[in-house]
Amino acid sequence: MSTIAELRLSAADTTLEETFERAPEVTVELESSVSKNRPSLWVTDVGRERIERAFDVDPSVRSSELLVETDQRLLFDVRFAENEGLNRLYDELLVDGSSLLEAWGSNGWWQMKVRFPDRDGLCEGYDRLVDRGIDADLRRVSDVPEQSEVDSRLTPEQREALEAALEYGYFEIPRQVSMEELANELGISHQALSERFRRAYETLVNDELESASRPP
Repeated sequence: MSTIAELRLSAADTTLEETFERAPEVTVELESSVSKNRPSLWVTDVGRERIERAFDVDPSVRSSELLVETDQRLLFDVRFAENEGLNRLYDELLVDGSSLLEAWGSNGWWQMKVRFPDRDGLCEGYDRLVDRGIDADLRRVSDVPEQSEVDSRLTPEQREALEAALEYGYFEIPRQVSMEELANELGISHQALSERFRRAYETLVNDELESASRPP
């Protein structure tokens, strides 16, 4: 049984403190398909020029590049200064088998949702944060049963396609591999890969909607 914890961490102890001070109304969210090397951040509640000026004067940010601009939000590809950046949010927190599910920041604080292999893993990660002097507020903890392989409605072929897409950066922004290139890696046609994705997406969406409609 794994453990999911929600924590709040001070930007002053982690990263983007100056950005939150310059643009206190901003909300920043880690892109779910983030690159391992260059984190992408969704920015809302602030204009492009204002957030770009805030990034420019933030000592933790080496450079930023606007990738996507919509009426509601902006997506930036961010390069952090050495020994700075979002890894300061979770390097000490994550232990073997742990994974970062969500991370977003506003009002000078970062909120994180992390899956740990068990409660001992949570305690170990939390203690490491405290040892580094990071102000971490544990907001919520819940234990969830692990879903077994037989519970998954994805076929082996659909799972293989999704795992390969994650590995080769298909879901990153910008994409690191095209669908044609990914299909070649899997030894299947572009059409076959597209069909696997379509059916996998349909299965995952149906499972999520059914889960959300169940009474607590």
